Amino acid sequence: MLTKTTKTPTQFSNESTARLRKHMLRRPTLTFDSNNNLYPPHRATSSSSSSAFYAQSSSSSSSASSSTNTNNNDRMRCSKTITTTRDKQRQTRREGVKTEAIFQSFFNGNKTRKDKNDTTKNTDGDPLKAPMQNGAPATLINPVINQKQKERPIVNPEDFTLKPGEVSKFVAPATTAEDLQLAGWYLKAILTADVYDVAIESPLELAARLSEKITANAPKTPGGDAQKQKRIFLKREDLQPVFSFKIRGAYNKIKNLKKEELVRGIITASAGNHAQGVALSAKTLGIKAVVAMPVTTPKIKVEAVRRLGGEVVLIGENFDETAAYAKKRSVDDSMTFIPPFDEPYVIAGQGTCGVEILRQLPTVKAVFIPIGGGGLIAGVATYLKTISPKIKIIGVEPTGANAMAQSLDRGEIIRLSKVDGFADGVAVKEVGVNCFQICQQSVDGVMMVRTDQTCAALKDVFEDTRSILEPSGALAVAGAKEWLNANPDFEGDVVCITSGANMNFDRLRVISEIADGGSGSEATLISAIPEENGSFKRFVSLVGEDTNFTEFKYRINNSDGKKKKLAKVLYSVNVESDAQLQSCIARLRANGIPTEDFTKDETTQTHLRNITGGASNIPNERLYNVLIPERVGALGKFLDFVSPKWNVSMTHYRAGGQREATVLVGIQVPDEELKDLESALDGCGYEYSYLKNNRAYNMLFDEE
Repeated sequence: MLTKTTKTPTQFSNESTARLRKHMLRRPTLTFDSNNNLYPPHRATSSSSSSAFYAQSSSSSSSASSSTNTNNNDRMRCSKTITTTRDKQRQTRREGVKTEAIFQSFFNGNKTRKDKNDTTKNTDGDPLKAPMQNGAPATLINPVINQKQKERPIVNPEDFTLKPGEVSKFVAPATTAEDLQLAGWYLKAILTADVYDVAIESPLELAARLSEKITANAPKTPGGDAQKQKRIFLKREDLQPVFSFKIRGAYNKIKNLKKEELVRGIITASAGNHAQGVALSAKTLGIKAVVAMPVTTPKIKVEAVRRLGGEVVLIGENFDETAAYAKKRSVDDSMTFIPPFDEPYVIAGQGTCGVEILRQLPTVKAVFIPIGGGGLIAGVATYLKTISPKIKIIGVEPTGANAMAQSLDRGEIIRLSKVDGFADGVAVKEVGVNCFQICQQSVDGVMMVRTDQTCAALKDVFEDTRSILEPSGALAVAGAKEWLNANPDFEGDVVCITSGANMNFDRLRVISEIADGGSGSEATLISAIPEENGSFKRFVSLVGEDTNFTEFKYRINNSDGKKKKLAKVLYSVNVESDAQLQSCIARLRANGIPTEDFTKDETTQTHLRNITGGASNIPNERLYNVLIPERVGALGKFLDFVSPKWNVSMTHYRAGGQREATVLVGIQVPDEELKDLESALDGCGYEYSYLKNNRAYNMLFDEE
């Protein structure tokens, strides 16, 4: 049994830094002093202020607050000998080492600076001893229950763009004493998070094939005999018992509830991975769990929650409606609401993934992390930047769900007007308050990836591991590929967190169709050929000189009995390089065949490539993408608002096992009725976008 050390804290030095990192790189048995602080004690405020760190609400009376803090401390502070199931066989004694300089190195890094206007006084010059305003940090209050929703600026995902491989840049706010104090709390909370009753220490696997491919694209060293080596490692959170990292944060939050809260039960709102984490946590602890899920939730995820013992309530057309129900019922039935990401103990639980990464791969130079609400990146970044500030922390979002990138760019939390649901695990309109504030201090930037790049990453992971991730689970890999290709001089080890593998099997069809285009091995083209004898054969011969057809769609376009000047052909070809593709396009154009590349056009990949031929020159035809729930009656509801007043001239829809799917709709509407149509679409309640002047559509269906 461990006992308190009596070692006198020494002055901070490089040697002590090395010792600290050595011990934090393995899951230690922690030693605490008499004040329940890690020994030697963190620089902290008075004991009353320290207790306030753990308070869930600052609105109670002084007596009630004292009682609450005592109860919370009893439950939240770990015992003097903390171990996990995994570590019981390898217990080691933790040496007393000062941690203050680690905090200083973190917060005085490249992106942060001392707040010159901070007038907080300390008797010894130590910022962590500064009392916090109102006794407790506001960000540690449960954001769902105790924080009023602030009005957010509404922005469109497409309003923010980045170059391929570019990481967003933003100005971090000045670091305050409160920031330092929060960092100390989070570090302690991460190191003491007891998640291994349900979670596993996920393996870190080298993606050998992908690493070789990326390295091959790198320039040679000055000697000219070797490329700059790049190794990509996969942090396999998809191998957790619920096939997602979400189990870490959910269990840590629930485990830290008071006894009376556990007895009353818990409730959450989720469409997938968090729901399963809550259900398994509740089953492990023997408590009641209610999980509210949108009616559009795929059946595979609903059944998974039920198998784990969760009581499923299907309610709400979208997540906002579902969450509103869950929060109201939590009050009505006195149940504790378990937030999916914006909660300190959830963030700390996710941060244990960072502890494992640094222990498993001390040489890591960059970590790529998918972002939805921000809980995973907030927890991992807090730990890694505190312990090893030089590690790059890069978040990855879809181009159509870039709430964190835009929030960091603006310096305030925004709300997206719509989100692309392809990577449904990260399809979040608004990031968490706590998560955002942490990311401002500890994340180097955010990059965005397209749907085809995500699908290509799924294929890459499959070829290396023979495992199939969900789209959100492959975001980090897609981002790392794009960043490494854009930074060929980088050399070293990077880690990608493969965050989940909860995907419906029927989505594989769509993914496989798009993946090759995202990897650059397949190109989708549209050509216009003369409708005359022999032109088709000539066209095929020109394309086939150095490329192979993988898909071909063509139908003669003279249904009105008149010969058209040109027929439109949509097709795909295998290519080994961009130079080969450009050579093919140039050869066709030189022979009088107009040709355009639409490989990266999502409308083409999702819809137009599945439409063969058809009439052109449809009067007053407007093209819309409509996001429709994948459930019985959803398409009919949409048509109720459109037909019979306006004629539907074209549609394409294919269910993909998601909560929602895009439908391509052509509607004939005169200019003077356009506002009436869009008012009707607004009344329907489905998100939509007007595809004005889509190049691929115009080339396929417009009359020449």
